[in-house]
Parts: sequence; structure tokens; C-alpha cells
Amino acid sequence: MSGQTSLFARGVALAGEAALVWRRWTQGPMPPPAVGGAPRIPPGRAQGAVPTLKMPTARGWASGQTPVAAPGLAVNAFAAGLKHPRWIHVLPNGDVTVAEALFSPGPPRTVFDRARFETMRRAAAIGASPNRITLLRDADGDGVAETRDTLLEGLSQPFGMALVDGTFYVGNTDGVVAFPYTTGTTRIEAAGRPLASFKPGGHWTRSLLASGDGRRLYVGVGSLTNIGELGFDVEEGRACIVELDLASGRSRIFAAGLRNPVGLAWQPETGELWTVVNERDGLGDETPPDYLTSVREGGFYGWPYCYWGRMVDERVQPQDVGRVAEAITPDYALGGHTASLGLCWMPRGTLPGFDEDGMVIGQHGSWNRSMLSGYRVVFVPFANGRPTGQAPRDVLTGFLAPDETQSYGRPVGVVIGPDRKSLLVADDVGDVIWRVGPRSRS
Repeated sequence: MSGQTSLFARGVALAGEAALVWRRWTQGPMPPPAVGGAPRIPPGRAQGAVPTLKMPTARGWASGQTPVAAPGLAVNAFAAGLKHPRWIHVLPNGDVTVAEALFSPGPPRTVFDRARFETMRRAAAIGASPNRITLLRDADGDGVAETRDTLLEGLSQPFGMALVDGTFYVGNTDGVVAFPYTTGTTRIEAAGRPLASFKPGGHWTRSLLASGDGRRLYVGVGSLTNIGELGFDVEEGRACIVELDLASGRSRIFAAGLRNPVGLAWQPETGELWTVVNERDGLGDETPPDYLTSVREGGFYGWPYCYWGRMVDERVQPQDVGRVAEAITPDYALGGHTASLGLCWMPRGTLPGFDEDGMVIGQHGSWNRSMLSGYRVVFVPFANGRPTGQAPRDVLTGFLAPDETQSYGRPVGVVIGPDRKSLLVADDVGDVIWRVGPRSRS
């Protein structure tokens, strides 16, 4: 790190700490987490030119150290020594594919951008992207991958993956690409076939989810900015979920007003699409909460004009009264700035002690609130196709040091394991895929 950059980073840290002390003194006690179907959301307070910036330094895991699993569960490294693993996909034959990619920002546009990038760099959230998909194979079924191969490389910040009828789809930051796939292959040499293009930059991840009939792909596309501060034209085709027809190649916006929809999952009883969304910054520790929601075709969820239904964000100008009136209230709040990214449906009984159906969520963790949130994997129980309203239950914790100064890891993608009796979790700071399963009785 150059002396100038180091000096700026120290200045960012000092300014951030001063802002934190000031906000704690002027705003009083920390509000309770905004969680559930009817969360208590404090009034938004614009933080101005010096927003809250607090992020632990990336430390990684010591030898033999692991996250902490819920009672009755055990956790082990399914695969270690990866490079910023973000997303996981399990193939029908039990092979596991992992997208390894990293945020590679362009030049900062503002002082805030520069401060944010320096904060993220310290947390190992910025750097040269590996741009590959690795294939892991646990041939003997012992919960540890014995082999790994580079399935694809030379990609463009890959994230989402889907396999449909012999075609392997990859969600690059700039578009969806299709590759021929043969069961059991460990390397794809063929060139990819572009299907759809997206604007790179900003929220760069492109999650993928295939429809049950294999005819469509759904793609999560995040916004470029926090609240449209560079104008609404640059946000065209963003902050939405896109539906891609695989036969014709045509795409359309399935639902809009979703600032950064990342994880996508089907609720099998209702057939509804669900997503987790990262909400806007700069209004407070719990304002607004990130959320889990069903996604209505043609629905509008408020961004950038409003949040949690029709709570108007006065920073956004000009406002659009008509769009605010249309805004749908999400189903379930996950707390402020938890960075809920990973999402998968977990049927009851998949893990011991989890006797309800529900959604598992990988919470990457906050960087923009005075007391950190997230840094865990949680379970939201469902009944009759909807969250029950109960608070989320911890599945995996221990990613964050008790004093909040260091992170051992940060969970991202989550998926049910090949044996259907375990959960796999991508940890992009620890460079590990964790496996959570039943604790041995021996």
C-alpha cells in the first residue's frame, strides 16, 4: 500500500470512528433489530457527507478453527484453499460447482466511494477477481471433497449457475452465457454462447434460478448506485429480477424496485419465486431493513423512491407519487444492513433440530452501521407458504470476533448438500466451503 493510500485509509478510519461516536451520543441507544413481518423501523436520518463506515479487518481462520454450528449440528470444511468463493451449485450427479469472483471497482466517483473502497479493501472485499468456476467432487460421500478441477476460467466476475437439459448457464456480471455440459465432466473447453447482456458495475452479482419446467431463467440484477444519485437513466434494466426465455432468448423485467436482489429460491408448496434484497444505505443502523420476500410478476418494491412499502426516502428527487402508491410491502424483514445474500429452501428434517420448512439465508455482514449485523447463517421458518413471523434461528455463527474488529469469514451462498442431509455454505473471506450436518453420536 502506498504512503498516500495508507494515510487516506487512516483518515477514513478516524473520520468513521468520530462519526460513530457522534451518532451514538446524539441518537441514543441502539434500536432493536427490525425483524419479522411487522418490524419496528426507526425514522430515517440522512447521514450526510460522512456516512457510517465500520467493517472488520479480514483475518481468516486459524488452523483447526471453524464457525459455530447450532446445537445438534457439526461443521467441517468441505473444501478449503479456494479464492473468494461466492456461490454454490449442486449438479444432479452430486458434483459441486463454486463461482470464485471478487468485486473489482473502477475509479471512485466521489470521496465517499474512495472511503468505501478503502474500507472494503481492508476487509478483503476488493481485489483481482479469480473469474473461474471450480468443480468439487466428494466421491466417497464423507463430507469432504477429495478432488477439485477448474471447470471454467476466463469468465467475467461469475456468480449464478444453473444446469438445464445439458447446458450449463453462468451469470457473469455483464451477461448470461451458456456452455455445453456432459454429466461427469471436470472441464469445459467449448466457448460460451451469450444469451443476455447486463450493465456491469455497482452491484455486480448476477444470480440465476431455473424455472421448474426448464424453460426460463430468472436473473437478479442489482442497482448501480445507492439511491439513484447518478440519475435514473443509468439504472434502466437494473434493480430488478429479469426473466429470460431460453428458447427465444427474449428477456423482460419480471419485478422491479428491488435495490439488490441476490439469492433466488422457489417455495415448493406455492410455486412462488422468493428473493433476499439488500436495501439502501445512509439512513441509520436499522433503517431500512434488508428483507426476504415473495416476488409478484410485474410487482414494484419501491426502490429508489421508498422502502418497506411506502416509507418515502426524501433524499430521492424527483419523487414519483404514482410509483410509491404501487410499492409492495415485503414479507419479512431481516434487520438493517445484514447483507443477506445467500438463499435456499430447506425442507423440514434436513438438519436435526430444524423440524419446520423454511428458508436458509447467508448473511454476509454489515459495513455501514455502528454495531455490526449479519455475519451468520440463519433459518426463517415457514408455514402455509409464508414466514411464521418467528425470529430467525441461527444455523452457523462465529464468523466475527467478539470485539467486532476482525472477521474470520463471511458467509455468502447457501445450498442443500448432495446428500440432501447437509448444508453447504460459501465463505469468501475464509476461502472455504463449509458443510453443516448432523453431529456424530460417537
